[in-house]
Amino acid sequence: MTMVSSTQAPTLLWLRQCLRLSDNPALEAALNRGGPVIPIFIWNPEAEGEWAPGGATRWWLHQSLASLMADLTSVGSQLILRHGDAATVLSGLVAETGATAVLTDRRYEPSARRQGQAVQSHLHSLGVPVVPVGCNVLFEPGQVLNRAGEPYRVFSQFWKTIQREHQPSPPLPKPAKLAAPAQWPQSLPLAALKLEPTIDWAGGLRQTWQVGEAAGHRLLNQFCEQTMGTYQTTRNLPDRLGTSRMSPYLHFGEISPRQIWYAVAERLPLLSKEAKASAECYLREIAWREFAHQLLYFFPHTANRPLRPEFEAFPWKTDPEALSTWQQGKTGYPIVDAGMRELWQTGWMHNRVRMIVASFLVKDLLQPWQEGARWFWDTLVDADLANNTLGWQWTAGCGADAAPYFRVFNPVLQGEKFDPNGIYVRRWVPELASLTNAQIHRPWEIPPLTAHSLGVRLGNTYPSPMVDHFQARDAALAAFAEIKQSVAHT
Repeated sequence: MTMVSSTQAPTLLWLRQCLRLSDNPALEAALNRGGPVIPIFIWNPEAEGEWAPGGATRWWLHQSLASLMADLTSVGSQLILRHGDAATVLSGLVAETGATAVLTDRRYEPSARRQGQAVQSHLHSLGVPVVPVGCNVLFEPGQVLNRAGEPYRVFSQFWKTIQREHQPSPPLPKPAKLAAPAQWPQSLPLAALKLEPTIDWAGGLRQTWQVGEAAGHRLLNQFCEQTMGTYQTTRNLPDRLGTSRMSPYLHFGEISPRQIWYAVAERLPLLSKEAKASAECYLREIAWREFAHQLLYFFPHTANRPLRPEFEAFPWKTDPEALSTWQQGKTGYPIVDAGMRELWQTGWMHNRVRMIVASFLVKDLLQPWQEGARWFWDTLVDADLANNTLGWQWTAGCGADAAPYFRVFNPVLQGEKFDPNGIYVRRWVPELASLTNAQIHRPWEIPPLTAHSLGVRLGNTYPSPMVDHFQARDAALAAFAEIKQSVAHT
């Protein structure tokens, strides 16, 4: 039965990864058409291919949808939940509701683009336009290009072009009211999507995070008022809240990059010279996220393969046992193990530590960067294909703006520099809590009797180092030298 408003046909608002009401250009476009707006979320992980949402992402999505449902109720609307092929679901909803258009937030990942194209093609055959609208980036792919009209591969030049030539448009306000249809189509209960784990391993996630649009804005305001002025320094110190932790809210579209950009930019004139430099450093990181999305859009193969083709022949070692040891945080290097355990318990890892653990996997253990990317994908609440890909390819030296091949982080020196008092290690590796600051990042150097008196038995209560870092570094440099030499002879 067709359920049409007495005045005007409704518009379907297909919410894909823009789970908010404020600064939602797709919602704004739907409202501008007039008539009722019917918000839809379709759970269709099969369309994501090998990058279907991981466990931590699914947990966050459940909470985010619950929050969005409450927010929509507050403006007189509802969220319709469905499960299945998006084209089939949307064409069915068109028939049910008499909707004459579908508005949606544009996505940029390869599989999501294919899904969007399939939906557009199917509904076009039914005479119903599907209009994708940019919602979750500052600039659409193709807006920021070099003088040759090509995408940037070096971030510094990308950033300079943004500063010189581009300004994000201001964010949109939250609508006060959404017009409802005469009758709502049926919706699945949220629990029917089965997003949450049946065994609640997510206890640490619940203790760590508040989810949803309002929570994202509270955290942003807290960052701007308390942390932003020292961000340039504190962002590298994992023992404190020195970063914004906005990444999961950005990934799920609970907050927009424009909202963050303007929240920071509006405060700049009021800041001291030092605090202003820190705030601008943070804006640069928002642009780095933008750079990641542009790269994935123009080079979609990079989700699985290196941007620099010579790295296809890199002599990676496939060692499931070594990979598992790293995943469990049992490498014997305290800063690495602390990071991996923080990830497992909270679904998040401090950015400096992400670089350290990634370097350890690909350079100390010579494991393929794709294995690290897949583990992060399954365990991070902010698992974002563009950011994840750029980060891992940067560490492996095979992507755009990549780290020099000879940069191999020493996990001991990194720990001593960025966690000098051992606070972060003690939090996540409590079996080492009794060690002094001088001992905690190199427990294998403690005489056995001394270690035993402190309750530490290497190889028993805490593992011995799984590799010798200096030998592993030499092996990594030799492997990278092989690649350089092969390129030189081609």
